[in-house]
Amino acid sequence: MIRLEHISEENWVEVARLSVSEEQQAFLDRPLGILARGYVYRACNARVFAIANGDEMVGVALVRDLDEEPACYDLQQFMIDRRFQNRGYGTQALRLILAALRGEGKYGCVEVCVNKKDDSALHLYRKTGFVDTGYIDDNAPDCLNLMYFFSK
Repeated sequence: MIRLEHISEENWVEVARLSVSEEQQAFLDRPLGILARGYVYRACNARVFAIANGDEMVGVALVRDLDEEPACYDLQQFMIDRRFQNRGYGTQALRLILAALRGEGKYGCVEVCVNKKDDSALHLYRKTGFVDTGYIDDNAPDCLNLMYFFSK
């Protein structure tokens, strides 16, 4: 069963060993980079989630608060290790993250910026209810800005 864990002394090394396929490396930071971003964005209430299946680490995600318009949760990084992809773990983990953020109740939506060529990520986000906002960031013109809105 998929669950989210906080990063700790006991699990950070296992998280750091996760990896994605060579083609996906262009779209994601390495796990150590994700952990570092969590530290750098600590003033933005950054949370790094370890994604576990039983006793095994299968992924990692980073979410931070984004207070500029539109104020929302910013899903910065989300990865499932290459050995565990295509088993539904990503969908389950993303739904758990969305439920946790909904429970926090600070914002009404979650934003994610996804490279237009990252078909598997686009499929996952659309499948879980993210929609394209149509906004293109001048600093990331090759990315789509997707948004998930919590229902009222």
